[in-house]
Amino acid sequence: MKITLKDGSVKEYGESRSVYEIALDISEGLARAACCARVNGQAADLRTVISQDCELEICTANDQEGLAAIRHTASHVLAEAVKKLFPEAKLAIGPSIDTGFYYDFDHAPFSREDLDALEAEMKRIIKNGAKLERFTLPRDEAIRFMEERQEPFKVELIKDLPEEAEISFYSQGDFTDLCAGPHLMSTKGIKAFKLISSSMAYWRGDSEKARLQRIYGTAYNKKEDLAEHLERMEDAKRRDHNRLGREMELFTTVDVIGQGLPLFTPKGTKMIMKLQRWIEDLEDKEWGYVRTRTPMMAKSDLYKISGHWDHYKDGMFVLGDEEKDKEVFALRPMTCPFQYYVYKNTQKSYRDLPYRMSETSTIFRSEDSGEMHGLTRVRQFTITEGHLVIRPDQAEEELKSCLDLAYHVLSVLGLQDEVTYRLSKWDPSNKAKYLGDEGYWNSTQDALRAVLEEKGVKYEEADGEAAFYGPKIDIQAKNVYGKEDTMITIQLDCAIAENFDMYYVDQNGDKVRPYIIHRTSMGCYERTLAWLIEKYAGKFPTWLCPEQVRVLPISEKYEDYAKKVLKELRARDIDAEVDNRSEKIGFKIREARLARIPYMLVVGQQEEEEGLVSVRSRFAGDEGQKPLNEFLEQICQEIRTKEIRKEENILP
Repeated sequence: MKITLKDGSVKEYGESRSVYEIALDISEGLARAACCARVNGQAADLRTVISQDCELEICTANDQEGLAAIRHTASHVLAEAVKKLFPEAKLAIGPSIDTGFYYDFDHAPFSREDLDALEAEMKRIIKNGAKLERFTLPRDEAIRFMEERQEPFKVELIKDLPEEAEISFYSQGDFTDLCAGPHLMSTKGIKAFKLISSSMAYWRGDSEKARLQRIYGTAYNKKEDLAEHLERMEDAKRRDHNRLGREMELFTTVDVIGQGLPLFTPKGTKMIMKLQRWIEDLEDKEWGYVRTRTPMMAKSDLYKISGHWDHYKDGMFVLGDEEKDKEVFALRPMTCPFQYYVYKNTQKSYRDLPYRMSETSTIFRSEDSGEMHGLTRVRQFTITEGHLVIRPDQAEEELKSCLDLAYHVLSVLGLQDEVTYRLSKWDPSNKAKYLGDEGYWNSTQDALRAVLEEKGVKYEEADGEAAFYGPKIDIQAKNVYGKEDTMITIQLDCAIAENFDMYYVDQNGDKVRPYIIHRTSMGCYERTLAWLIEKYAGKFPTWLCPEQVRVLPISEKYEDYAKKVLKELRARDIDAEVDNRSEKIGFKIREARLARIPYMLVVGQQEEEEGLVSVRSRFAGDEGQKPLNEFLEQICQEIRTKEIRKEENILP
């Protein structure tokens, strides 16, 4: 058989060999470094026996698959440690993830002291260096094997597999776990690891099922890489919007109000107002949108026409009972069906299209309690929602325009390099979930793909992520912990107009169904604010700051001049305050720095006599004395252009 390696060279063997044996034949060093492999592009274990021609790539810790194998093996070592220290714990699942690994257990919550003890036990297991051995069992034997070990979650997993399935296990010394692999050859291959935290998780992500305890950890091939990761984790904690946003008094939550229903304080409210005014002016004055205002609830009749009642009811807040009440209402989960009736209010001709509607919409989603976090996933949120009713021949140009608008918004916010693009497609194996046939989905997906490629956008494709009525371009971003969310979406819908009897009159006088583009220009205000908090660690561009300038009189003798400066600032719509507390000026400056205020204006005798201000900034530290008018011109220019000024002297 011929084995084609990554560099194009070919190895020939007269009999079957395992991947590890081939790696050893290439070089002992490669065999020592090998973690797993790719056989014809598919991840494979080092124990995999190759018996025919193939393409083979040996993966080390420098490869994504190799690092995943290290982490997956670490999760098994964790499971063994838990069973040794807490033998009553029941095993659930333990995969590798982008940032490390986790394992779920049916057990009481684990304390930090428990995690430290588990780390020590894991080190002993790794030092012993047990080999990992793979074996398989028929389904019935596999079930009995795990039943004898009293592992009900493993039994459930096996029972979900096909009758004819051959079930694989990995053992390391006395410990055995159900697993498909791949794994390292020995536990000694784990060079550096750390248990990070423990939290509650539902079995199989279902809130109706067992509550488990999930232990998160990470593993690397080098201690230096682990140290860098842990430092990144500490930085993530410092930037976490859920902590920092509360610390900066931007938002809060209250148990008696409810999870996923944040309260915005005056500072947070001011930031959202600035974003909203900017977006509305941008859309209306520069991008040709008309603005609508529609109800926050509607009868179930509306959602039945749109299809949301059949396809999305579980995600809605329903008011009433169809069996008991004459009318049942629901809070809106999106604005599109409302805006369709705005369009239908007057007859449109082909000359009236595109008809671009936008609305600052408050919408409601019945999110699972386990999914909610800070501002990134909430039950009530406000979105820059728009719907473009277009002729079919306008689809390409309008889709490009929506993509251009989204990129412009991201660029102004300084977020354009923080995102990835995804073409979200239907799942052809679950056709009942969607409107339209295969031809409809292929054509609409091709249209979005063509726009992305013409604009030169790098993107990935994902099955099953489309809306029920059409495919999407989703602009994705990760939070500080690596969790990905959709920030902006652009959707092509060529089906729903039929449901609402929407049409325009063409040049021949015939009624024609339009296409619809569902899009956001910035997305959800709450999620965007969370993103901005984490991106800038609370040190926002000046135009976005709830307090842009703080005036600091050296003593109470200069309070009148400080108030005069304040009046001049506010006359130019600059958000400013005076700190007239009886504190030393050094203390006031430190307080303003900690509050992340962009500019501090220190005023005393010379400043008052000569109409000056002593400028200290978050960007360059002490900028010296300036005439007040000069400073006003400078900051007004910075705010007007939405400049993101580089911080030359990073202040805490």
